[in-house]
Amino acid sequence: MKKNKKIINDTLLYTLISIFLGLLVGAVVLAASGFSPIDGYAEMIKGIFGKPKYLAWTVVKSTPLILTGLSVAFAFRTGLFNIGAEGQFIVGALTATLVGYFVHVPAIIHIPLTLLSGCLAGAIWGGIAGILKSKFGVNEVISTIMLNWIAFYLSNYFIMMDGFKKPGTEASFNIQDTATIDIKWLKSLVGPATKVNWGIVIALILVVIISYLLYKTVLGFELRAVGFNKYAAEYAGINVNKSMVISMAIAGLLAGSAGAMHVMGVSHKITILAAQEGFGFDGIAVALIGNNTPIGAILGGFLFGALKYGGGKMQNIGAPTEVINIVIGSIIYFIAASRMVKIIIDKMRGGKADV
Repeated sequence: MKKNKKIINDTLLYTLISIFLGLLVGAVVLAASGFSPIDGYAEMIKGIFGKPKYLAWTVVKSTPLILTGLSVAFAFRTGLFNIGAEGQFIVGALTATLVGYFVHVPAIIHIPLTLLSGCLAGAIWGGIAGILKSKFGVNEVISTIMLNWIAFYLSNYFIMMDGFKKPGTEASFNIQDTATIDIKWLKSLVGPATKVNWGIVIALILVVIISYLLYKTVLGFELRAVGFNKYAAEYAGINVNKSMVISMAIAGLLAGSAGAMHVMGVSHKITILAAQEGFGFDGIAVALIGNNTPIGAILGGFLFGALKYGGGKMQNIGAPTEVINIVIGSIIYFIAASRMVKIIIDKMRGGKADV
């Protein structure tokens, strides 16, 4: 018990140090660019907490990142690297838009139907990578990268279809009002333009479900066993191939739900993509920051969302927004190099570095 507690404390400590070092690098870049780091970070903090609508936007921006981060973290915990959260997000958004626009039923049916359709599409997209790995040994990194591009062009193709594309625009028609998850009464408090929605509540529920699944069920134990050592798991009688497919399908479901909720609560439509939006790729960073745990995905998602939204406020002092990308990149770098940070701290403590 004491050993586990020490590992958790050490992980949290190194994560916080990595975040601090990333912010320090950002401060150096700001100073080198001729701007005050204190003023820059003050604007960023004000941009996150200064007004209720800023806080609401931070939550809105963080919600899809929590889910894509959870998707990557879940796959990693089961021994797989889901780099395809981007494609699963896209197919989830596409399917939710199709169901949200073409289906006409009451909201009590339409909302869960639209959300579940996006989840199912993501699960199928992730499951394809799982099947390719389990049946043919195709590395999931390669297959999911290819699936990302297929999803990207598939979405653009569907938008161009007559009856789905809104004439004179580069976007689909909006989904029906009965398929949206907006919180309209809250908009009167934080501003009508703020896209507050129930997505964050659903995301937190999914985090609880995934935590329970991973650590309190037989299925979760089997999936994690395959992640620790698939040969030992197979020797113990666990169907490794089946576990891989299930893991990728669940990871895809989570990323697909992010895409569906983004459509249902924020955009209400999809547009022709000139480039991949990056929600899935950002999820990899969120999972890294959160140490590939469900709770860590929440914290990493909020941190990432806050940095991305609040960072834009640095423009108030004339600083380039690119600085915030340097800060985020630096944080990820230091977390990835946490072993190096650990060695340095051990040496500073005067003890022998545990390598």
